Amino acid sequence: MDVYDFTIIGSGPTGLFAGFYSGMRNMTTKIIEALPEVGGQLTVLYPEKFIYDVAGYPKILAKDLVKNLYEQSNMFKPLFCLNERVKMIERMSDNIIKIETNNTTHFTKNLLISAGIGAFEPNKLPLQNAEKYEGKGIYYHVKDKDIFKDKHILIIGGGDTALDWALTFKDWAKKVTLIHRRDVFRAHESSVKSLFSSEVSVKLFWELKNINGNKNIESVDIINSKTQEIERINVDIVLVNIGFKADIGPIKNWKLNIDNRHIIVDNNQETNIKGVFAAGDISKQTDSIKLNLIATGFAQAAVAVAIAKKRLDPKAALYEHSSEKQF
Repeated sequence: MDVYDFTIIGSGPTGLFAGFYSGMRNMTTKIIEALPEVGGQLTVLYPEKFIYDVAGYPKILAKDLVKNLYEQSNMFKPLFCLNERVKMIERMSDNIIKIETNNTTHFTKNLLISAGIGAFEPNKLPLQNAEKYEGKGIYYHVKDKDIFKDKHILIIGGGDTALDWALTFKDWAKKVTLIHRRDVFRAHESSVKSLFSSEVSVKLFWELKNINGNKNIESVDIINSKTQEIERINVDIVLVNIGFKADIGPIKNWKLNIDNRHIIVDNNQETNIKGVFAAGDISKQTDSIKLNLIATGFAQAAVAVAIAKKRLDPKAALYEHSSEKQF
């Protein structure tokens, strides 16, 4: 039985950084990922979007952040197990944690769950003819920016993702219009300020009513929720950012304390099962505010790794300065 010191479920930013930090603390490390590539949401949903909340980077493309994090974690050669979905975990009588996946069984002394928001899919437009335009004018995420070059783009939404794309495409597209059903945004204040000082056409209290066109989108009808006025605007692309449906799937059956899709952890990022930690978006401390930031996930991963190392080797320092390591 091959037993690793530290195993990570999920290879988003939090998981990749945990892989680096675990390796830096001289623990044998394994990273299990359900997708065929690392990066989590950053890879699947918005590889071309700029990320602004990572220390040291005024801004960085999501795909470049994933590339850097992968290179950083790979300095210590963790074992990556891609295309493996974890079905069950169990702490056995010898304090080893057994991890059953769709492919095999893994064993570890410590486990970190950094599964983000779990399995996710975007909320779709509630219009009858929307489906026929998917991939032909309607997009729920951006994998290739070139598709949007010199196009008339309608962006729907009022969160960080919608505003980030509006600001990203304002100098890339021919024209950008953003509609939002309210006048309150769920985005960083600086993004809202930048949006209203840009040339993006912002229309508040407007919603999408109809999509017009044959094989491709030619125009859309939008409706004002206050006045019921209907306006037709010519667009080539509709980019929809109205949230996601998320499901933590089999994690619900792992005998962990769960609160509304979040795994409850203590100040050490440890769950109710000893040796099982959680970090990033999926974790929640009951006595602390929850910030779903990449920066927060990094810190939480470091805490979990430090506690795990101390458990394995009580003589080890709780933490080591990276400046003291020889890479």
